[in-house]
Amino acid sequence: MESNLRQHIEKLVLLTDEEFAFVEKHFIFKKFKKHQFMVQQGEPVPYNYFLLSGLTKLVYTDETTEKQHILAFAMQDWWDNDFQAYYTRTRATLSMECLEDTEALCLSLDDFNALRTGLPKIERFFLEKVIAGFLASQRRILSLMTSSAQQRYEQLAAQHPSLLQRLPKTQLAAYLGVSRETLSRMSF
Repeated sequence: MESNLRQHIEKLVLLTDEEFAFVEKHFIFKKFKKHQFMVQQGEPVPYNYFLLSGLTKLVYTDETTEKQHILAFAMQDWWDNDFQAYYTRTRATLSMECLEDTEALCLSLDDFNALRTGLPKIERFFLEKVIAGFLASQRRILSLMTSSAQQRYEQLAAQHPSLLQRLPKTQLAAYLGVSRETLSRMSF
C-alpha cells in the first residue's frame, strides 16, 4: 500500500527514501465496507482520503426532497473528500459512500499541514493535485451546462472507461443528470 502512495506522488515529485518515510508516517490505513460512509453529511471530516482500492461516490442530499446529487466518483489512485469541510474544519455538506469495499490512506489536516511545512516537495505535489481537481470540476460544470446527457456519457467513457464498468446504472444515470429509464433509451 505504501508503494501505491509513493508511485502516485512520484508521478509529480521524486522523493528520497528518507523523505518518503517522513510522508508515510503521516497517513493512517483504513478499510471500509460497501455502503459504508467515509464522510457523512452533517458530521466532522477528520481525514482526506487517498484511495488504494474500491470505488466511492461523493453526493449532496437535499434535505427537503431527499434527492441525491452525485458530484463525483473516485477509485484507486484518486483523492476525494468534502474538501470544504476538511480544510475549514466544519461539518460536511457532502457524503462520501463506498460503492465497493474500499481501502484508503487517511490524512488528517494537522498531518497535511505538517507534511507541507516539513517537506516543500509535498506542498508542490498537493498544489498540482488541487489544480488538477479544480480543472476537472470546471470541466464537469461546463459539461452539465452545455452538453447533452449523451455527450456527457461519451466524455465520461473517453476519460474513465473502467469506471463505467463498475458503476450501477442508477448511479451512472444520477451522475449524468437523467433518469434510469432515459439512460436505458439512450443509444451507446
